[in-house]
Amino acid sequence: MSEPNEEIKGNETKQDEPKREKVRVVDISLIKDFPGHPFLVKDDESMAQLVKSIEMNGVLNPVIARKIGEDQYELISGHRRKHACILLGIKKIPLIGREMSKEEAVIEMVDSNLQREHILPSEKARAYKMKMDAMKKQGERTDLTCPPLVEKLKGKEALTASRIGADAGDSHEQVRRYIRLNELTPELLEFVDEGKIGMRPAVELSYLQEDEMRDLVDFIDDEEVFPSHAQTIRMKALSKEGKLDTEAIREIMLEEKPNQKAKVKIPMERIEKYFPTGTSQQQMEDTIVKALALYRQRQKENRDAR
Repeated sequence: MSEPNEEIKGNETKQDEPKREKVRVVDISLIKDFPGHPFLVKDDESMAQLVKSIEMNGVLNPVIARKIGEDQYELISGHRRKHACILLGIKKIPLIGREMSKEEAVIEMVDSNLQREHILPSEKARAYKMKMDAMKKQGERTDLTCPPLVEKLKGKEALTASRIGADAGDSHEQVRRYIRLNELTPELLEFVDEGKIGMRPAVELSYLQEDEMRDLVDFIDDEEVFPSHAQTIRMKALSKEGKLDTEAIREIMLEEKPNQKAKVKIPMERIEKYFPTGTSQQQMEDTIVKALALYRQRQKENRDAR
């Protein structure tokens, strides 16, 4: 009996296995960064660790790129690996080249980079916007996987946001909030990245006129006070009425917010010695308040005894 042509593994044969893509070693100079790449490549501690890893082990995972000409590529996934190689003086890098449209490349670029552990709001904002624009141009049927609630919304944008959110683990509302951040001035967007302005207040501010945003930034720079959600809602309403001038911004921003009320701050090293190891900050605070209540009661009893 003749031997079979395929090696059998369980119930699978080689012809059943997924087709492996060809890996080439390509000169880095032939690989262009993706146009408008929304994810930052920083020379930070994480990059230093990647540089050290590549220096010791080489590039273990090939970068993914789109073919744009004869021996010319547009990078889709692997911008940090490419940068690390440049820092190390490495001239060539393993690459998988794919034939795809510009829209397909945008979608894959966004999806592959959203797997990063740390992503800034500004990066997500730009990435979601790029993917939404690409999906609209692509004419993709986004209404096939949308939840019932979203299907009631009118317009392709809502359906596209739902699909993007499903792929990334965000709700369609959150996707639309991120996309609104693209309307902010760079200074306000930086405050969002730094955590000084929250997502919901930032979305409200995105509806202001550019000159109104710049007036707000000037006030923040002068006073070092950041708006609450309630304050941004008021600014948006005044902007819509054409009444948000510098004086109105100042009046709103100088209102006392609950989180700006005076607080007593005690260095932790002064009080932690009085509590068992592992006591939470809230438990310490509750105990201190109770102790102060007992102290006040004792003072009152001493006065009454005189």
